[in-house]
Amino acid sequence: MPIKAFVLIVVDPAMTTEVYKQLSAVDGISEVYQVMGPYDIVAVIEVPNLSDVPAVISRHIRRVEGIESTTTCVTFPEGEQPA
Repeated sequence: MPIKAFVLIVVDPAMTTEVYKQLSAVDGISEVYQVMGPYDIVAVIEVPNLSDVPAVISRHIRRVEGIESTTTCVTFPEGEQPA
C-alpha cells in the first residue's frame, strides 16, 4: 500500500507560480495546491515505500529554485494506528 506525505512549502512570493508548475511535473508528487496561511504550497507525495519519501524531498522538491523551507508530514499506512 502506498505511503502518502504532505509537504508544506514556503516559497519566495515572486516565484510561487513557477514553483507550483515545477512541482506538478515531479514523479512521486500526486497533488499540488497553492494555499493561504503560513505556507504557500502543499504538495502530496505518494510513493510505494517510506524509504522513497526522503529522495523525492531532497532530489526533487528542495532543489526547486524559489523554495525557502519545507515541513513534511508523513501519514501512517492505512489500517495502522500509532502506538
